[in-house]
Amino acid sequence: MTNGQTQSTNQNKAKWILDVLIFLGFLIAMEPGGTGLPIHEWFTLAALATTVIHLLLNWDWLTQITRRLLGKISGRTRTNYILNWLLFIDGILLMLSGILISRVAVPALGFELPEAFAWRRLHDISANFGLILLGLHTALHWSWIVNAFNAYIVQAIARIIFKKDVTA
Repeated sequence: MTNGQTQSTNQNKAKWILDVLIFLGFLIAMEPGGTGLPIHEWFTLAALATTVIHLLLNWDWLTQITRRLLGKISGRTRTNYILNWLLFIDGILLMLSGILISRVAVPALGFELPEAFAWRRLHDISANFGLILLGLHTALHWSWIVNAFNAYIVQAIARIIFKKDVTA
């Protein structure tokens, strides 16, 4: 394996781990009644940082597709691009409304904001819409997710159990 392949493999592994963390964090944050408001709010603030890292790791793809958007690209790539923008816009609405209705994290940082019904409603709508978008995003990338799971989890477990290199 060349140095470039190692870097690409390591970057894909980092992307996959980050994506799994974002996905699990979103699912945990979707149930504040089960986790409690403090976990809900701090998880979503942490999600902001992980999402920024995710965007930076995929920046080359975003800029490349943006330049080619009006030209010839596959329907799948165009759908993925639009879905990513919808996720980004929805994420901004979700984070902004969440910050504006925060009762734990933002006050802990020394800020007090008046609660408004409109922000809570926007937060609920954008969270539910985000769950749908996340499901579509996951479905669109399912083969990559499964292949990465096999490469990074299944093969690692097999190497531990059988004490040898297992490649598929």
